[in-house]
Amino acid sequence: MDEPALIHEAQAGDLTAFNRLVLAYQDQVYSVAYRIMGDQPSASDATQEAFISAFRAIKRFRGGSFRAWLLRIVTNACYDEIRHRKRRPASSLEEASEWSDGFSHQDDEAGWMDHPEPPERAVERSELASAIEDCLNQLPPEFKVVAVLADVQGYEYAEVAQAIDSPLGTVKSRLARARSRLRDCLQGKGELLPGKFRLKDETA
Repeated sequence: MDEPALIHEAQAGDLTAFNRLVLAYQDQVYSVAYRIMGDQPSASDATQEAFISAFRAIKRFRGGSFRAWLLRIVTNACYDEIRHRKRRPASSLEEASEWSDGFSHQDDEAGWMDHPEPPERAVERSELASAIEDCLNQLPPEFKVVAVLADVQGYEYAEVAQAIDSPLGTVKSRLARARSRLRDCLQGKGELLPGKFRLKDETA
């Protein structure tokens, strides 16, 4: 894919070129939205809104990482939805289960599991995914986003900084605080975690 050429054509109003960019990045954008929002309908809405906004704003794209530019748009869409959610009840257990299922499914697609795993390992992965999801949802949005982008999606800090439109130092600071809160939250779950993820001495 000749990305610069497609961007140039899309900026000139070529919808076919823009659709090719969408096809190239839609899975990554959706994955970020799904990790942040925690349920498929909200992630789909945020992804759709992000690409609509991107098409409207693509003439203002001035170079750099196009992926980071898209991630900034989708994270902003997620921020808007999270603010709206504060006026609604917390996610249901069904939504949490859905997030956990998606966590395992997308990990498989990323190549984490090349062979069928034993049932006990599948249960362990599901328990850990649910614990992580619950702890992620307890983070303030600005911490959750950097944790999702850097630790869950594995993007480089520089690209995360572009995605959230903040200095690199801000990314590192937020990520350190997010990791600290996640660690404390997971340690506090004790018996809810699979055995190998528990503290050796939970009374320490």
